[in-house]
Amino acid sequence: MNKDIAKNKVIEKCEDVSKMMKSLSHPVRLKILCQITNSDKTVCELAEFCQVSQSAMSQFLGRMREEGIIDSKKEGTTVYYKICNPKVHKLMKAIYKIYC
Repeated sequence: MNKDIAKNKVIEKCEDVSKMMKSLSHPVRLKILCQITNSDKTVCELAEFCQVSQSAMSQFLGRMREEGIIDSKKEGTTVYYKICNPKVHKLMKAIYKIYC
C-alpha cells in the first residue's frame, strides 16, 4: 500500500513539475525570470532587456501572473514585477548558479 501511495505522489509531482517547466521553457520567460530573481523590474525594463515590445512583454507577464509564477506591486504609477512562487525562485537561483 505504501508503495502505491509513493508511486502516486511521484506521478503527481512529475505532472506538476512538467507543467511548471513547460511554463518556463520559452526563452523570453526565462529572461524575465532571470531579471527578477534578485530585484523587481518594470515592464519597460523587462521589455528593453528582452528586446520585445511593451505589449508583447505585457502578454508574457500576464500569462506568468495567471500561472502563479510572478506577482506585481504598484508604486505610484509604476508597476514592478517579482517572482512570487518560492519553488520557481529556488529553481531560478539554481539555474543561474549552474549556467551563469
